Amino acid sequence: MNLPQITRRRLLAAAVALGAIALTSSQSFAADGQIRWLVGYPPGGSTDAIARLLAAPISKKLEQTIIVDNRPGAGSSIAAAALAKSKPDGLTVMSVDNGTLVINPVAYRTLQYDPDKDFRPVGVYAEVNFLLAVGKDQPYKTVEEFLSQAKTASNPIAYASPGIGTPLHLAMERMAREAGVKLEHVAYRGMAPALNDALAGVVPSIVIDYTTAREMIRSGDLRPLAIFSASRLSALPDVPTFGEKALPGFSAVAWQALVVPHDTPDEAVTRLSDALTIALQDPAVKSRYEQLGLGMPASDPESFEKRWHDDKAVWQPLIRDLGIMLGE
Repeated sequence: MNLPQITRRRLLAAAVALGAIALTSSQSFAADGQIRWLVGYPPGGSTDAIARLLAAPISKKLEQTIIVDNRPGAGSSIAAAALAKSKPDGLTVMSVDNGTLVINPVAYRTLQYDPDKDFRPVGVYAEVNFLLAVGKDQPYKTVEEFLSQAKTASNPIAYASPGIGTPLHLAMERMAREAGVKLEHVAYRGMAPALNDALAGVVPSIVIDYTTAREMIRSGDLRPLAIFSASRLSALPDVPTFGEKALPGFSAVAWQALVVPHDTPDEAVTRLSDALTIALQDPAVKSRYEQLGLGMPASDPESFEKRWHDDKAVWQPLIRDLGIMLGE
């Protein structure tokens, strides 16, 4: 499906806004050689761009060159399998998310890595905030109207997502269950076609991340109804959370984090974690995060490990209950 030119420009702007930064340095911290930062998604996407944004101050702190190595495919599983086989010397790291560590081990029939056995946490470095939104011509003005209609409509309201088993799909399904409503999931192969159809009115609603949606919200083409996170976004102060309006205590966000091979030495993990913490304090990073509505959580290995395992308890039973099975 071809995207309208205006949509193509806006989607490109959402990715480019994060920026791609060239990395240079002179000295390594672990033996010699460069750090290879694996990214399981294509260049230009948000995961890739956030990695490059953070890699610059991390490289400066460690006085070591960082090379971003994109290995897209199978929901980041290709890159994860490569990390699992990498030498645990502190010279190979990877961007991971809920999908890599929590969803894939349950949703994929076969997987060439085991997160619990193959990886060691370094730190969470970003929270990606989700929205329930509708096109500008849809009748729903508030989340209360949307949920009320969903409870009484003879046919479920349809919503678009970037794919089956993605964090956005699972967040919407969990919200619907807790709200006691039935919705019709329309799965697309990526956010671009899902957003295109939501803007065109082909599907009435969409679950979308703020980073991608922000330009369409600013233009008025997309109307945000509610935020999935626990707190309102500073960029959208008038948009309520689901917890405020319908589901007390409810929250669902995606996160991105850094891991290394499981047997990486403590010293290397500590130095990487410390460098990540300093990178998150960089004024340019903080400013860009605020612009894009990204959360900046604690980055130490211990809090990351707890969050990882807490999320398994929440999301893996839902995946099994929904019967999601990916791959051949």
